[in-house]
Amino acid sequence: MLAGISAMSMSIFLPSLQAMTVYFETDYSVIQLAVSGYLASVAVLQIIIGPLADRFGRRPVVLAAMTIFAIASIGAAVSTSVVPFLIFRFSQAVVAAGMVLSRTIVRDIYDQDRAASMIGYVTMGMALIPMVGPMVGGILDQFFGWQSSFYLLGFAAIVVLFLCIADLPETRPTQTGTFRDQFRDYPGLLTSPRFWGYVLSAAFASGAFFALLGGTSFVAGIVFGLSPFWAGVALGSPAIGYAFGNFISGRYSVRVGIDKMCVIGSSISTIGLGISLALALLGLQHPLIFFGFCTLLGVGNGILLPSATSGSLSVRPQLAGTASGLGGAIMIAGGAVLSAFAGSLLDASSGAIPLQILMFATSILAIFSSLYVVRRNKALG
Repeated sequence: MLAGISAMSMSIFLPSLQAMTVYFETDYSVIQLAVSGYLASVAVLQIIIGPLADRFGRRPVVLAAMTIFAIASIGAAVSTSVVPFLIFRFSQAVVAAGMVLSRTIVRDIYDQDRAASMIGYVTMGMALIPMVGPMVGGILDQFFGWQSSFYLLGFAAIVVLFLCIADLPETRPTQTGTFRDQFRDYPGLLTSPRFWGYVLSAAFASGAFFALLGGTSFVAGIVFGLSPFWAGVALGSPAIGYAFGNFISGRYSVRVGIDKMCVIGSSISTIGLGISLALALLGLQHPLIFFGFCTLLGVGNGILLPSATSGSLSVRPQLAGTASGLGGAIMIAGGAVLSAFAGSLLDASSGAIPLQILMFATSILAIFSSLYVVRRNKALG
């Protein structure tokens, strides 16, 4: 649920972007900051959350983050102008604690390969949220207005907060060091080629999805003429694949190994996006083709991300929280750039092709990063 509420905050309101543009009497590029600016805020906060959790423990950081997120969600819902709304929206980024620490808590409990398997199962459940979230957001927008999505986020935050108070123990390994002690260990993490290989593999793989987040409202509404509800349904297509990929990851990561899973996952995403792009260049542009092949993007990411995450957290286990935060920050920061870039590339005459090219290119880079990790680990014996 900690991982899921982070995902829900990212996607539930996406079908409402056009309605919010009209409500706040502003440009789409300004409202799109609710996606790209939010992702940038998440990236910055993840760098801070990881060391805080390593120093003070997982539990207090989670409880504080859920409290702030609940307040920010209600504040966004009651905003009547775009500046206060964006301030509250950026404040919602504190929910990154759920994204960072759900993975870290799993790594606290299990070894590297088993952690990849368990992270796969955790994120399979998380994938149900972005699959259902945009559909729910589209329905809420159509019948109750865009504000209802943020009220729902506030309610969900309160539920998760009370669940954590009742049932989340402290899992951080015993640690008595200071922040200065942590910083002394950072060079070993930041200069590790294996760490960067895993992190870049995850960043490029997820970059295609974040590009989709930035462009999907425009593609669904303007290019394909879908209603907010059907735009939400279409956005759920990669999440369906993601859940299936997570199941495969949970089932086979221990047997196959995390490095091979990274290569397999990145290859599936690239093949799916490559076929979609080729069909579009041949003049076959249809929402079923575009969003249908996005399902393979989800499958590939569902296979790759748990293994890449577990690998990055295992380079320096004593800095698992910091590694999770830094790795997540790099992934989300890249996502914020790609999300904003995707939005700027699209216009009614271009169709979805610029977005498809961008997604395909980032997936190819994920393959190269995954192969680099395989080569590096073989060199280390």
